[in-house]
Amino acid sequence: MAKDKANNAPSGPQALKEFHTDFSPLFRRIDTLLAQKPRVFVAIDGNSGAGKTALADQLACVYDCNVFHMDDFFLPPELKTQARLSKIGGNVDYLRFKKEVILGLQGNQPFQYRVYNCRTQTFTHKVTVTPKPLNIIEGVYSLHPALIDHYDLKVFLSVAALEQSRRILKRNGPEMHHRFLNEWIPLENRYFQALAIADKCDLVFST
Repeated sequence: MAKDKANNAPSGPQALKEFHTDFSPLFRRIDTLLAQKPRVFVAIDGNSGAGKTALADQLACVYDCNVFHMDDFFLPPELKTQARLSKIGGNVDYLRFKKEVILGLQGNQPFQYRVYNCRTQTFTHKVTVTPKPLNIIEGVYSLHPALIDHYDLKVFLSVAALEQSRRILKRNGPEMHHRFLNEWIPLENRYFQALAIADKCDLVFST
């Protein structure tokens, strides 16, 4: 089972204020790109609990944009082979994301993608998307090598380990907190370090 962020914690602008981080350089870069290009792809990767979803929600409050969540693209059971899971970043279905979302956006026509629910381990529904000038992709593994070349702007959010632990405990509760610390965060850190994800980003923010 992949991580699940379902919780009662605040999201969007309210949650973003808790991080006390100045994201104005990101907004300026997006404004510049929108003035230069008809379609802009922005990826927000980084540590669990660093505020990726809250930042994406804030962007959606400011811009008329599409937001895609990498949590909807974790591997279904039939793809979780030992060989696949041994690969760095292998627990996300980056091939499906590229086929259903990236190619859909590039086609400049309405399209659909499937949403995978980690709790039920099933595809629950389809989302219909109309390409917009700004498209935000948020979540760990959004900058996987299979996807990274498709983005116009790459953003990394980091958070210190102790603060990360505190936020996840508050957000997800004790049981999920244990799973984050012992299962998912080590995999994420391996991905960040082995592939030097932060070094490949245009903007890096500490929250």
